[in-house]
Parts: sequence; structure tokens; C-alpha cells
Amino acid sequence: MGRPTDDFTRHGGQLHAAMRAWPEAPRPWIDLSTGINPRPYPAPRASRAARARLPFPEETAALEAVAAAAFGIEDPARIVATPGAEAALRLLPRILGAETAAIAGPTYASHAQAWSTAGVRLVRDADAAKVLVVVNPNNPDGRRYDREALVAQADGLGARGGWLIVDESFADAETGASIAALGHPAIIALRSFGKFYGLAGLRLGFVLGEPGIIDKVRALQGDWPVSADALAAGRAAYTDSDWTARTRPRLARDSAWLDAALTDAGFRWVGGTTLFRLVEAEDAPRRFAALCERGVLTRPFTAAPTWLRFGLPPRSARRRVAEALRSLG
Repeated sequence: MGRPTDDFTRHGGQLHAAMRAWPEAPRPWIDLSTGINPRPYPAPRASRAARARLPFPEETAALEAVAAAAFGIEDPARIVATPGAEAALRLLPRILGAETAAIAGPTYASHAQAWSTAGVRLVRDADAAKVLVVVNPNNPDGRRYDREALVAQADGLGARGGWLIVDESFADAETGASIAALGHPAIIALRSFGKFYGLAGLRLGFVLGEPGIIDKVRALQGDWPVSADALAAGRAAYTDSDWTARTRPRLARDSAWLDAALTDAGFRWVGGTTLFRLVEAEDAPRRFAALCERGVLTRPFTAAPTWLRFGLPPRSARRRVAEALRSLG
């Protein structure tokens, strides 16, 4: 109780910091600070031969083609693979050359950081920005943006030479094509492989948009943007519609279990997706520390100190999570 949480508020996944701050917590830690599927896709690894050489261009193109089909993109020239959506969002400020950007928030903090680090002035008024960044579904509150409203935003931005960037990192858990499938010249979308497929360590993502933008991303990344193992995993996963069809309803059931456990512990619902839940409590900082003492890491927020975000626990960890929540009092 009373431990500082600054190390944990920038983004999830700060398990190393938690282990240092609470060295006596029971092991293994249960990391609920991210929104990653706890039952990952059974992806194949690349062959020994493929791992011993540089990826062939045809292998990267094959991955991009199957991913494009999964996202509803007809033209593979409108997609490029990246080493994660995080890497992609940090390339875009360099490529677009905008002087002003607006971030629809509160949302994933890396977006604002990426644009400000590139020297771009952040503004509150989207009508005054050359770039508008929207996360859909939003992280951390799960907000969904109306598709027609996004297209209207893109129309306005495109008319003044700007762009709408839609981060769809959590969209795979839901049905429906990427907004980039509309082919709007002012829309750029980001996709993440690791969250829905539960393989964040592979570092695989995509940028979707006009071929001119895609070519610039490709040129900045060089010839080998993703690893052989990421190529093999992505090609298998994006063509495995049966696994996707089974996983989406399972995530909904698992998130319903989490809802019940959080409600029993006295948390109030704020929002979320089937990969994470955002809840609040007046004593959220105390609860964050108490859970860490029991080896359960969640995600606190500096700007909203009453919030905590919970990812889905593996089924094998449910008993420990439930007991930790009940201990909060």
C-alpha cells in the first residue's frame, strides 16, 4: 500500500518493474496488465532452413496477401508488414510530415509520444490538425467509433491534405473488415497480430493504406521487416478461420467470468473489449498495490487514478486471481 505506480502507468507489460518492486510476491506472476489473448494461437515455427537465412521477398509478400484477405483488403499493394503496430505508429510521423496532430483520447499513450517526439505539435481541436489518430476499439475504455463518422472525419482531413489514422490493434477479436478496406485515400489503419493471436513476442503488425504511403513504410523498413517465425505464424493464423471462429466466442465467455469476479470485488464497470476490462474504484491505487503483493499485475493510470485495467487470466490462474480479488476487502 502506498507504493508509487509511475513505472506502471505508461503502458502495460511492466512485469520486470513489478518483480523488482514486490520481490516477495508469490511466483509465478500473473500479468493482467496487457490485453493479450492468454490462450495463444498454436503457430508453427519457421523451418530450420528458413531461420538460418534472410526471409525471401516472396515470403513477406505471401504473408501480406493472406493478412490483406483477412482484413478485407483486395489489393495487397495496400498493406505492409511491420515488426508490431508499435513500430508502425512511430514510423508514420516521419512519413507523413504533418505539422499538427490530434489524438482522440484518453487512449494508448504511445501515439501522442510518437508524434511529439517527432516534433509535431499536438492540438486538441481535430479540425485544426493535419492528422487525427483514433484507436478503434479504444484502449483502455473499449469505445467504438461510428464508421460513418470516421469516414466523415477522413473526408474533412483529406480535403486539407491530411490523414485519419485508425489504430485497429484490438479489432481482430470482433467481426468486420478494416476501415481501410473502404479504400479511402486519407485513411491509414494499423493492425496488431500479437493481441488477438496471443503471440505478442513475435512482433508482427501491419500498416494499411494508399500504395504511396505503403511504399514509404516499406522503404524505411528495409528488405527484412519481420522474422521468419513471424512470417510462418502469420501465414498460418490468418488462413485459420476455424480457430478464429472458435476463439471470438471463447473470449466473450472468458471476459464474462472476469466481469463477475471484478463485480464481486467491488469494482465498477467503465468499459473494455473481450481482451480487457476497464473498471474503477475510489481506492484503486491501494488495490493495485495489494494485487501486486499477491503476484497479480494490473494496469493503473496517472490521469485517471481511480481506474484499473485487467486483461484476461489463463484458466489455470483463475483461482489465484479470484482469491486475490476477494482479499481486497
